[in-house]
Amino acid sequence: MEKKGLVWDDVSVFLAVARSGSLSGAAAALSIGLATVSRRVERLEASLGRPLFLRDHTGYRLTEEGAVLIERAEEMEAAARAFGSGLPEEPEVSGTVRLATAENLATALIIPALPRLRLAHPRLTLEIATDIATVNLHRRDADIALRMIKPDRGHVSVQRLGTLGYGLYGAQSYIAGRAGRLEVDFEQDELIAWAEGYGHLPAAQWIERALRGRAPAVVTTSLAAQLVGCASGLGLAVLPHFLTQPGELTCLDADLGIDQPIWLVTQTDLVSSRRVQAVANFLREVVSEQRGALSAARPS
Repeated sequence: MEKKGLVWDDVSVFLAVARSGSLSGAAAALSIGLATVSRRVERLEASLGRPLFLRDHTGYRLTEEGAVLIERAEEMEAAARAFGSGLPEEPEVSGTVRLATAENLATALIIPALPRLRLAHPRLTLEIATDIATVNLHRRDADIALRMIKPDRGHVSVQRLGTLGYGLYGAQSYIAGRAGRLEVDFEQDELIAWAEGYGHLPAAQWIERALRGRAPAVVTTSLAAQLVGCASGLGLAVLPHFLTQPGELTCLDADLGIDQPIWLVTQTDLVSSRRVQAVANFLREVVSEQRGALSAARPS
């Protein structure tokens, strides 16, 4: 037989077949396919230039040459197991990571899940900045960000994680005062609006169009105030789906055409940092787990 280079995987299969006495037993022990076991035995025999097993109806029995190699194969197995045992353990993830994100994502999505991150990395501190209007990754005000606006410049790495969906919501008390009517009347309905400095927000622009020059019920500068105003029956508000609670608020329109992508933005030179990687993986998991609630209205 033509000799070929020795492959360690073939030696481990040789030991498994010798110990079990069959291809099927070795396949089960190694969690690999029967055909793979057979192919590796044949490859090892080809590389050594001699048969290692006698095949018969009772199974696989070692030849004299195979029996001679058992001790050497077991020494190789022990050496492979010990190969990485002397390496020092990786240092624990520690330090501070500065995260910039929106207030609503911080309070309703990220902070409730933080115990998980603390349990996995107790020496890691997450510093959360929610005043993202003044946070600039290009100036290194933050290491990583979770935001709805994709940066168009700077030395950053960007990944889309999901979608933040919006709907038009009203309290049960407000809807009851409209005789239970769920259709929106842009000539009569009270609408909760954003202050002038927030006109760049898609929700603010939608409300402005819907008002058609009418005065709003109230003008606010925070999403928390909009949510409370809406829940109090003050009027209708454009709110992220995941902030609303079924039974308290009813969605009158679940598709306003203003849904926003959720972007994970990282300083490119920090992508390989273990502490930043830990936070990035945590954010990916949290958004993935809540993807449905973030993007779609909850059943009323």
